[in-house]
Formats: sequence, C-alpha cells, structure tokens
Amino acid sequence: MKEEIKKFFKGEVLEDDKTLEAYSKDASLFKVRPRLVVYPKDGEDIESLVKFVNNYKESDPTLSLTIRAAGSDMSGGPLNESIIVDVTKYLNQIGSVEPDGTSVEPGMFYRDFEKKTLEKGLILPCYTASKNLCALGGMIANNCGGQMSLRYGKMENFVKSSIYVFSDGKSYEVKALTKPELDLKMAQDDFEGHLYKKTYDLLQNNQQLIQNAKPKVSKNSAGYYLWNVQSRALDTGEEIFDLNKLLTGAQGTLGIMTEAEVTLVPVKTHHDLIAIFFKSWNDMPGVVNALLPHEPESLETFDKDTIKLGLRFMPEIAKKAGTNLLSFAAKFLPEALIGIEMLGLPELIVLVEVAEESEEEVKRKVRDMVEKIKPFKIWHRVIEKDSEEEKFWIVRRESFNLLREHVKGKRTAPFIDDFCIGVDKVPEFLPRAKKILKDFNIDVNIAGHAGNGNFHIIPLIDLSLESERSKLIPVANKFYDLVAEYKGSITGEHNDGIVRTPYLNKMYSEEILELFKQTKQIFDPLNIFNPGKKVSGTLEYLSSHIALE
Repeated sequence: MKEEIKKFFKGEVLEDDKTLEAYSKDASLFKVRPRLVVYPKDGEDIESLVKFVNNYKESDPTLSLTIRAAGSDMSGGPLNESIIVDVTKYLNQIGSVEPDGTSVEPGMFYRDFEKKTLEKGLILPCYTASKNLCALGGMIANNCGGQMSLRYGKMENFVKSSIYVFSDGKSYEVKALTKPELDLKMAQDDFEGHLYKKTYDLLQNNQQLIQNAKPKVSKNSAGYYLWNVQSRALDTGEEIFDLNKLLTGAQGTLGIMTEAEVTLVPVKTHHDLIAIFFKSWNDMPGVVNALLPHEPESLETFDKDTIKLGLRFMPEIAKKAGTNLLSFAAKFLPEALIGIEMLGLPELIVLVEVAEESEEEVKRKVRDMVEKIKPFKIWHRVIEKDSEEEKFWIVRRESFNLLREHVKGKRTAPFIDDFCIGVDKVPEFLPRAKKILKDFNIDVNIAGHAGNGNFHIIPLIDLSLESERSKLIPVANKFYDLVAEYKGSITGEHNDGIVRTPYLNKMYSEEILELFKQTKQIFDPLNIFNPGKKVSGTLEYLSSHIALE
C-alpha cells in the first residue's frame, strides 16, 4: 500500500515500527496501532488519499483515513488501525489575523496561533487547559471549550467557514447559507447538492425529535449536533443553514478539514480574581447563580483533594515554580488565615476571573460581585496581582503531574473524565458519583468549570492489572446512568472517541442514534472517515484496546 500511495502523494508515507508505535497512542487510555502514517503536503494530497481509499475500499474494507493533529485527545479520537493523516508537519499555516475571520490550517498548534493573534490584541477564547499542546484541527474536531467558555461559548461559536474534503474526494467551502442560498445548493445535481438536500430532509422530517434530544446543559460534545444546523439570524430573523455547526465536534468522521476561518475577540487587558472558599458544595449553586449575571470571564473549581495534593507536594511545586519552599508557601499566608477562620480546609475553591477593557469596569464588577455573595456562608479574597493569581493555577496543574510521578505503576485513566449537569444539581450529584468510585476503590480528584456544571474527574489506575482494567466498564455504566438520571451530558468538552461512543445510548434514544447513523451514511457512505467514533463504537473494541502501560 505504501508504494501505491507514493505514486500520487507529494508528502511522506511511513510504516516503520517507531512511527507506528508513536501514533498508536494519544492522551487517552488506549493503544491502537495503525498500518501507515502519512504527512500530506496540502489539500490536494488529502483529496488524492480519499480517492485512493474509495478505489480500494471494496477489495480492502479495512481501509480508512483518520485525521490527527497534536494527538492530545483524551478520548482516543485520532487512533485507528488503517491510515493516520498527520496535518501538523505541513498544513500548519495562518492567514492575516482579523477579528471577523482569520484563516488557519488544522495542523497549526494553538500556542503558535495565539502568539500571532495576541500581536493584534485578539484571542480565540474557547482555548483549552491543554492550550500549549493542542492544535486547531483537534480543537475544531472536538468542539473544544475551556475556562473562558462560560462567557464566550465553545468552538462552534467561532467557526465562520471551512474547507472540507468530503467522501467524493473533492474540496468544498462550508459556510452559513440563507434559505434562498440553500435552495440553490440543494438544486445542484451533484454530490454537494445531494449532501445538502439529504441533510436538510433528515432535519426537517425529524425536527421535533431532534429538538427534544438537545441536551439541556450549557456544554455538550456528545453525538452529532443535529439541533444546531438550522437557526435564525439574530439581526434579521432570517433562516440560516450552517453545516459547520454539525462538522465542528464531529471528530473527523464526516470529512477532513483542510482550512477554517475563525472569528476572534479582543483581549480584555484588565482583570482581577476573586477566590471563594466553601465549607460545602451545597452553597456553590447559589453563589454561581448570583455571579453569572455579572458575566465573569471564568468560574473555575478545584476540590479539597486537590488542595491536599498541593500541600503534599508543596516543596516540589515550589521548585517547579522557580522559587524556594519558604517563598512559595508565604504566598498562601492569606489563605492559611482563612483556613484558620474556617476551622479547616475548604471543601472547594472557586476562582472567579473578572476581565474588562478598563480598570474602572473591573473594580466596579468586583464590588458588585462581592456584594452579591455576602448573604452566603463563604469566605473570599480579591486578588489583584498576576503573581498571586498564578499560584493557584500552578498548584492545580503541578499537583496532578506530581501525583502521576509519585504513584508507582499508576497512570491517569480518562474514562469518565468530563461530565456536565445543571449547576443546581451538583451538590446532590457529586456524593452519588463519588460513591460509585469509592465502591470500586478508585480515588479521584475533581476540578472543572463551576459556572457550566462541567467537571473533570481524574482517577489514577494501574492499567497493567486485569483486576483494575475490569473496573472501567462497570464504573462507566453506573456513572453514565447517573449522568442520564440528571439529564446531563457524558462529555461537556472531550468528545466521544473510542471511550464514550458505546455509551451514547445512555444520553440519546434509539431513534436519535439511528439519525446519527443516517448522518454518517449521508456524508460517508463507505465509512472511510475515522470509523468507530460517534457511531458503531463497541465496548468490546474499547476493552480490547486499553494500553497496558
């Protein structure tokens, strides 16, 4: 196969053991060894690959194409057994940086993208916590979100247009269409026209079913977002049809993106932080709901167990922060005094980021927020210095890194890592969720986005032991049943991939799952794009591809 591809492919084609081994993993708990890894030079190379797979699919049904960018995905999204298409080597360019539309290729790392946008005082605000690792293609494929999503929403809000290679091996521009433009598109007697017509008919014929299935949470990355495609323009009320709302978050299962035009927002240059300390999760929903009308930039949370990790690893964290233990510990003296007043460690800390274009506006919002939280039995500090703000993020980030290093044989196993439920349900939900994990003797830390009810559970497991691996599916079953009971999402940010596709039936009815299959069939009738994700994933495949180290 390698020699056949090299006849038409301008990029590189590799099949050596070292390369295949490297591409058999991402940030998930899986290992899936591919047959080939290719580095396309341009969109024409990707078009040629799609045509090649189409031509040989009948004689080799296992052939497929899985796009890969940074490989920082936690769901196994960019893993597959056929051809891996790495776009980071060549498809990594950015166009002119403009607020209303900046063109970028999928292989550009976000850290490089952000340097360019910050030069113009602009930012893509849906960046993730792993922003120093991830690339734009993966961010779009997963419909990423992060700490600023509370105010700005997820990636789906920022993709203005895109270019995709679809299953006929041709490139198409995808952008929002008015109803007259859509009618013209559907009248085309070609692949593109048929794709739009079939998608439109599927949505129209199942309108109520689809709208009823839309998760009632502020963040969701599970399934195909059929409810997002049709909307009305806010300014004119005109009907809009935008396939980007479906393709964003589809994990490369409907086509391969070669370019996207994303919108940006101005950086808010003035900011303060309010650190809020709680003795109980019960007070969190009321405080969050009191703060949300004031549009905080973010509401980030970490729990008592994370605080304990920070204390346990304080000497090493200080070293990583480039200072000595005494100096670093001294930064937390105000928090220590609050702890004395609280008679112990807080159950959780919520960090409220306030950012605006003027110092006066920041101070006014902080005063208003502090006034709003006075009726609650909580403690707070207003932090104005960047160096003081950073100490919290250092502790949160390095605690988990050091925990991995110190617990011999265990590794982070992201398998129920990203649920989202209504904020008001969190105090009731979390004790039940923790009990499931405790019953299976799994210790976890919880951090996340309090304003969205989106939390990340970080378990450490020795995956080399069958007794430990055997816990994953029973725990996930119970956990996702609980999420479904609270009408939440099994993934607010990290998407389905190998790890959650088999559990989509916990969230969606059989009728909706059938519509997901029909959507896949419309876009990808030969199943050449990243198979086994979003549809047709199985627990057998999941359990048989867990990495043992």
